[in-house]
Amino acid sequence: MDLKNSFIQLLTATAFLGSSNLLAQTKEITFAYQDMLVPLRTLIESGELEKTTGYKINWRQFGGGGDVIRALSSGDVQIGEAGSSPIAAAASQGQDVKLFWILDDIADAEALVVRKGSGIQGWKDLKGKKVATPFVSTSHYQLLVGLKLEGVDPKDVNVVNLRPPEIGAAWERGDIDAAFIWDPVLSRIKSSGQAIATSGSIGKKGHPTFDGLVVNGKWAAANEGFVVALVKALAKTDDDYRRNTAKWTVDSPQIKAIAKWSKADPKDVPAAIALYKFPTLQEQLSPTWLGGGAAKALSNTAVFLKEQGRIQEVKPDYNAFVSTSYVRKALGQ
Repeated sequence: MDLKNSFIQLLTATAFLGSSNLLAQTKEITFAYQDMLVPLRTLIESGELEKTTGYKINWRQFGGGGDVIRALSSGDVQIGEAGSSPIAAAASQGQDVKLFWILDDIADAEALVVRKGSGIQGWKDLKGKKVATPFVSTSHYQLLVGLKLEGVDPKDVNVVNLRPPEIGAAWERGDIDAAFIWDPVLSRIKSSGQAIATSGSIGKKGHPTFDGLVVNGKWAAANEGFVVALVKALAKTDDDYRRNTAKWTVDSPQIKAIAKWSKADPKDVPAAIALYKFPTLQEQLSPTWLGGGAAKALSNTAVFLKEQGRIQEVKPDYNAFVSTSYVRKALGQ
């Protein structure tokens, strides 16, 4: 009986190992994306990355960077888009994430918009008002920084946590007085509101923000070829936008793809995407970005998040959460 049981256990273990090996060899990935208006959406639409790599890619949309980071932590996704604020939070929590691509320099692509007739003319007028933003996002970070720079205690402002689609709905109902958000919602609320600050204006005061692509470190090491192919495809797509901006019109397939995947109105996309800046392959490696600046920005963001009670610990060095290897390999270095 003992010998029989041992044999059955051996067969079971062998079968389990076999299935694990098959899973490990499966070329499949879940990619978490958001609703930012960026050239990457044209890559999703074309299916080019799937053709190039042979991977099955599950493109899954999330409402905010905090949600993406949680999905990365749970293992539900392997690569995701997130802003510098949620990336800083993930790194501070010791998650196995690597920032390997600057998706965009946010510049003026996020803004604080106040409702016309709300009586809000500046930051100090936000006291007692209801202001919506997705918590732990770059917009949330910029809102808190702006309040601090203007000497307004965040406790005096009713800051509410809403995802982008929820902000659009709340604005239309008249439930909120202001919002710090990005497109496509930003364009919608601007029609009945006024922007009193942008991420760019706050960034120039020493608090720049960006959106990046982060990957599970262990998965990336085992799937290096895919990550390098992704970097090459991203660089190609961004370069096409930079070279042919005038051709990316409302009726172009590129703008239609961005609108489709981001659930935006095509007429708003050209102006909205122009607010971002997209670093080249060489710029990715520069001291401004992956070559040092990104880690510094993550560190400064983490310090601020800790001051605000959003995270418990600030790491001594954030370079460990930034990787230049995939961009270098894409450049043949």
